[in-house]
Amino acid sequence: MKNTFANSFEGLTVLVTGHTGFKGSWLTTWLLELGAKVVGYSLETPPTDPSNFVVSGLSERIIDVRGDIRDYDHIRNVIVTHKPELVFHLAAQPIVLHSIKQPKLTIDTNAGGTLNILESIRTTDSVRALVSITTDKVYKNQEWLWGYRETDRLGGHDPYSASKAMAELAIASYRASFFPSEKYAEHGVAIGAVRAGNVIGGGDFADFRLVPDCMKALMNGDPIGIRNPLSIRPWQLVLEPLSGYLWLAVKLLQEGPAFGEAWNFGPLEIKGVPAHDLAEELVELWGNGSWIHTDPGYAKVETGQLRLSWEKAAKQLDWRPVYTWQEALAEITDWFKAFQREEDMYAVACEHISSYVARAQTIGLSWSKTA
Repeated sequence: MKNTFANSFEGLTVLVTGHTGFKGSWLTTWLLELGAKVVGYSLETPPTDPSNFVVSGLSERIIDVRGDIRDYDHIRNVIVTHKPELVFHLAAQPIVLHSIKQPKLTIDTNAGGTLNILESIRTTDSVRALVSITTDKVYKNQEWLWGYRETDRLGGHDPYSASKAMAELAIASYRASFFPSEKYAEHGVAIGAVRAGNVIGGGDFADFRLVPDCMKALMNGDPIGIRNPLSIRPWQLVLEPLSGYLWLAVKLLQEGPAFGEAWNFGPLEIKGVPAHDLAEELVELWGNGSWIHTDPGYAKVETGQLRLSWEKAAKQLDWRPVYTWQEALAEITDWFKAFQREEDMYAVACEHISSYVARAQTIGLSWSKTA
């Protein structure tokens, strides 16, 4: 596995903000398996209990720093101290419904936190590349039947979506003002922003998310409650966008600002998958269970359909998703069954990553090739 991604991560010092979160913990595991030296920066307490970070025993394998992404002096000092060459910025308040209750916290964290990363990179000299993770919700939702492209208008009718669009504007402004491509020889920094649809996977225990809600209900023997059964989402296994993030990082490190722009990463299914289909598939894979329709008043804040076009990543990065949504759900079910059996979850994660890499190799994706 270390020879994939052009063998670019072996011995590389990488800062991952939000490393205790669902996506951050999977990214941290993959980076470790690629031979990177990982420095993590997150709040003192993981965002969920249980959490993938804790059950995988990651704190013992990395430099584990705790702090608030809103604390500019602290995050800058971490960069000065550990001198990462690459930063993956995932730290965020990621729940739409929480943003309705805590709009200022959400915007301070998501927009202000991104600004703190950008300013820290501007005023230090170790970082060569930044991959900043935003969301598919940065786009002004127009209920289109086709996928949004990277050049489509940004928007955000809820505080979470707006905060991520703000982060994208900050990234673009810093790229143009302080890290322009024509002066790359002087500053040596390349910045990419990545946008993905609804990411699912083993180890996600967050509230107000369909797959975690399903798995928690199935493990407890309760019916699955679904707010919007007809809501269509671009469901994709967590390893899909992470493979794109890692490959983009390689391109930024090797080729600089030529890849320093926004990128979409989405699933195989162009049409998206309704929530009720996903719940029914999980019930079948689990072996028992059921789902019911719930309709609380806050359901109206969520969008009906939201899809991304990943054509640009396919053409310019030779990236494409590997699993169907059914295969993704099978992987998730396997993870939660292993969790219930109290297996070594770091080893389980590594097995899932190895299987994913092997599948990518069968279809000849550039990032999966070994020298």
